[in-house]
Amino acid sequence: MAITRSRNGLEVLLDAGRTLFHQERDRTRDALARRKVYRATYHELSMLTDRDLADLGIPRSNIRRLALEAAYGS
Repeated sequence: MAITRSRNGLEVLLDAGRTLFHQERDRTRDALARRKVYRATYHELSMLTDRDLADLGIPRSNIRRLALEAAYGS
């Protein structure tokens, strides 16, 4: 025996709204987490001296690109 539940239009609309809200919240959290990685990487690399960067084989002009790759991928 199957039990069915009748849902009115308002319940369907509210469920859809909740789903959209949660998806947007998750996208925002992900974006903030990636931005945090970018900022931390950029800050750490920019604090190194030119000599330290040269030892690592990183030109100072590539710091932004490396931070973007760390946070957002290639």
